[in-house]
Amino acid sequence: MKFKKTVQGDIALCDHTPNQIEPNWFSAEFWREKSAITGSSKGRYTTWFVDAGVIDTEQSQWVLRHYYRGGFIAKFSRDLYLFSNLHKTRAVAELSLLDQLYKQGFAVPKPIAANIERSGLFYRADLIIERVAGAEDLVARLSKISMTESQWQALGETIAEFHNYGVYHADLNAKNILISNDKFHLIDFDRGEIRKVNPQWQQANMSRLLRSFKKELAILPSLNFSEANWQQLHQAYIAKLQN
Repeated sequence: MKFKKTVQGDIALCDHTPNQIEPNWFSAEFWREKSAITGSSKGRYTTWFVDAGVIDTEQSQWVLRHYYRGGFIAKFSRDLYLFSNLHKTRAVAELSLLDQLYKQGFAVPKPIAANIERSGLFYRADLIIERVAGAEDLVARLSKISMTESQWQALGETIAEFHNYGVYHADLNAKNILISNDKFHLIDFDRGEIRKVNPQWQQANMSRLLRSFKKELAILPSLNFSEANWQQLHQAYIAKLQN
């Protein structure tokens, strides 16, 4: 990973990122002017999908995300964070983790770049990653069709692979797991990190995931998720974790 100084801060680039990248690439308006916005995902805020082929034919679909605060503090600061160190900013830390995991062959989106804009003692941040082709999150998939026992087992094994490496996901939930064909990817590693392997945080991760499934099931009773599915996932997870 390397860095490029900008008028307002810095851009962190991965090895495969186009060197001509500029801060305006992190703006939805830049892509809208090029008629390159291909879609969006709306949660608390909007995440944009863009066709990066319009600026570099070797690039494909990208995902553009701005960092917003959540919880009580968001009432006072929508997207400003206290700056202490460039490497400790939310976007650079996430990009660095993704870069490490991607190079190790883990099922994560290909990282592209992070943008940090300074404003006095504070900063704003953005992240660009490559879109996982043909993927949808588990809630979207399970709202339409069920998964097979082997798919639930494969998901458990995938999570175990991350945990065996010490990968802590701060928000492991059903919407942060993508499925493309029969392969699962984990996304949104904001505040994630590599930790010393410990059953306590690993179990906390799994409990969080189970709560998210139950929450989505309460919202959509027809969701194709059951206790039997969780057992299929969890048993495969435990078996993989012990190997």
